[in-house]
Amino acid sequence: MTDTSTAPAGYPELAARFRPVFDHIAAGAVAREQHRELAYDAVARLAEAGFTAVRVPVEYGGSGASVTDLFRLLVDLGEADSNLPQILRAHFGFTEDRLADAPSAARDRWLRRIGDGAVVGNAATEIGDGAPGRLDTALSGDPEGPWHLTGSKHYSTGSLYADWIAVLGQRGDDLGWALVRGDAPGVERVDDWDGFGQRLTASGTTRLDGVAVDPDDVFWRGERGPNYMYAFYQLVHLATLSGVARAVVRDGVDYVRGRRRVFSHGSGDTPAADPLVQQVVGRLAAYAFTAEATTLAAVAHLEEINRLRPAGPVPEAAYDTAEIAVSKAYITVADAVLTAATLLFETGGASTVAGSRALDRHWRNARTLSVHNPVIYKQRVVGDHLLNRAAPAYLWSVGVKE
Repeated sequence: MTDTSTAPAGYPELAARFRPVFDHIAAGAVAREQHRELAYDAVARLAEAGFTAVRVPVEYGGSGASVTDLFRLLVDLGEADSNLPQILRAHFGFTEDRLADAPSAARDRWLRRIGDGAVVGNAATEIGDGAPGRLDTALSGDPEGPWHLTGSKHYSTGSLYADWIAVLGQRGDDLGWALVRGDAPGVERVDDWDGFGQRLTASGTTRLDGVAVDPDDVFWRGERGPNYMYAFYQLVHLATLSGVARAVVRDGVDYVRGRRRVFSHGSGDTPAADPLVQQVVGRLAAYAFTAEATTLAAVAHLEEINRLRPAGPVPEAAYDTAEIAVSKAYITVADAVLTAATLLFETGGASTVAGSRALDRHWRNARTLSVHNPVIYKQRVVGDHLLNRAAPAYLWSVGVKE
């Protein structure tokens, strides 16, 4: 665990501390992909190293890292294996939410748990024909508790690896995040995610059958003040995509350097000496640079909100600016990374599609990440904001309109 007697660490120190863990994760990424080995070891190593507590203040057992440092580290981790930042997306989101809470016993309790190494998963989304904004997952029981949680969730990213699961439930007209142990009686976690990318994120089904809930471990959505959490969650995807782009460059360079065979109508004695191949690799690097720089430019708006918070209420315009910036970044980053992941195969011939190289995972993972929140709606939100001064879409849900 992190030494709580030290001051908050900065990115260079944190990157050096976690580099051996990231390198270990990267070394096993292709094998995990090929054999569909779930990343239990990787998650455990990250928690043991204190990575899951990197944003937690030092006094609670964490590293006290800034939000910018967190996202830089998530890009690093995404380069090693893009499954990992997404596995921990709900965990870091829950942590960030608690950091924004007013002082309370619940806030202290959860920051300390995370500082001690607890990992939090997610069970929010329901599939089927429910109406947008309404849930079938119900919180029931007497006001004094205990309450009970019953329902079924899908896209429960990371929950298979988690100690605790944040379940979005409904009690009357109120929605709240209820925290339950992953191994509690009545919790069933099913690894039935069948997406062609991000295969190891365990984004499958979570079933809850009368699971006991402590009312003190429910965080009501209606009690949250202004926050940047939707922007935060989108930025985790963008950091992960930026990591994918870096991995594309890394694997493209390694592939070209390791080849001797050239085409008879090529322009160099080796692939690395061919100006056309050099041009492709240069474009890959430019796309990766664009993705990461754009992501961090959007993160800067979150950093500015954190800077303003101690002085009092943050102006609403600051949240609007952050949300629109993240939407614009999403449009740019998704396009850049998908282009790079496709262009990678122009560095060579048929050998680029060898299953042993698993280069296809970069495009599959990027494509899967980029449709979690469809880009077309980001484009519309930005356009509506500019043309009509419409407020950003801070809260959205999926369902069937009657």
